Amino acid sequence: MNELNLLSIIKYREKWGIIYMNIKELSLKYKDYMIELRRYFHRHPELSFQEYATSKKIKEELDKMGIPYKSGDNNTAILATIEGFKKGKTIALRSDLDALKVTECTNLEYKSENIGSMHACGHDAHMASLLGAAKILKDIQNDIPGTVKLIFQPGEEMGKGAEKLIEQGFLDGIDSIFGIHVISDIKCGKISIDAGPRMASADNFKIKVIGKGCHGARPNQGTDALVTASSIVLNLQSLVSREIDPLEPVVVTIGTLISGTQYNIVADSAEMTGTARCFNNEVRKKIPEIMKRIIENTAKAYGAEAMLEYDFAVAPVINDSKLSVIGEAAAEKILSKDALLKNTKLLISEDFSSYLAKVPGIFALVGAGNEKKEAIYPHHNEKFTVDEDCLQISSALHAQYAYDYLNANDL
Repeated sequence: MNELNLLSIIKYREKWGIIYMNIKELSLKYKDYMIELRRYFHRHPELSFQEYATSKKIKEELDKMGIPYKSGDNNTAILATIEGFKKGKTIALRSDLDALKVTECTNLEYKSENIGSMHACGHDAHMASLLGAAKILKDIQNDIPGTVKLIFQPGEEMGKGAEKLIEQGFLDGIDSIFGIHVISDIKCGKISIDAGPRMASADNFKIKVIGKGCHGARPNQGTDALVTASSIVLNLQSLVSREIDPLEPVVVTIGTLISGTQYNIVADSAEMTGTARCFNNEVRKKIPEIMKRIIENTAKAYGAEAMLEYDFAVAPVINDSKLSVIGEAAAEKILSKDALLKNTKLLISEDFSSYLAKVPGIFALVGAGNEKKEAIYPHHNEKFTVDEDCLQISSALHAQYAYDYLNANDL
């Protein structure tokens, strides 16, 4: 089936217009509910794989709605199920749970009560939105031709949560998956949901340099690991500027460099850590190969040795082209065509990519920025917040996309 035929199915089936209006109206009906929930989660943040009170609160809300669920191995992950009026496809909607090791510096009435922990990435909004979507889908349950699964995932900030849930069978029987991330860099009322790369890979590496220590007054008697490491840092910058197609966004960042013991001793070793990011899986494979060559040859030039340890941690998030057609149509229904953004890429990462390696799906970026509401700070900042209007938009998008996907033929 081509994309034009798929789009016409989505737009012109008569009964969809009725559900479309219901979903918009219901999302507005539950807006205050979602705001209250988001503020509760914001006030009580919990770190990765420690989201016990958070999970308990979500289970309480699901119990009130009469939605059955099961827990994951560590009792924080949740897989809830909404069965439609007949058998059909099964779609999963996913939210993350965890907060960050950040001390909040806002004046919000509902600021974090857990010192040193903060929802500085919007996961509080994700949970509230998905619970709002659960209410909407429960209300229209008799019109859903299939099954909707709700995944509440721990440990996203560590990049390991999705993999753990896949190992526990959370994707068993799932035909497709959908996720949302609210973004403060995008104005509230805008959505990016088109095909192709949305978020970058995030791989981690460690570089060890071995030299030979000596007195700082007689450096010729040793091999300076610190000078060698400094040259490696500088030479690695040519990887992006001279070895990768300039049309391919790539970042290689050295975040730490530890070397030396005293001001008058030539360092005998050095250790660096960093991250590499890109949107192209073929480019991703080449990065450690190029790094290894640069690192080893730079060290050799100084008479030292160097080793690279490289971890392929999180893959890029790349939206399926057919499913993006459904997603854009759903976004038009709940907002407008003018709300759609094209080719919005972020070099931050998301372990949602682990699900996409197993089943087809798409990931939406929902605007949450608003200067008038001081929602202007970047993610992971101690003053981060969102325009809470994004909750209603996110919940409606979850529900509308799920309904449209389950009604689409030939997928």
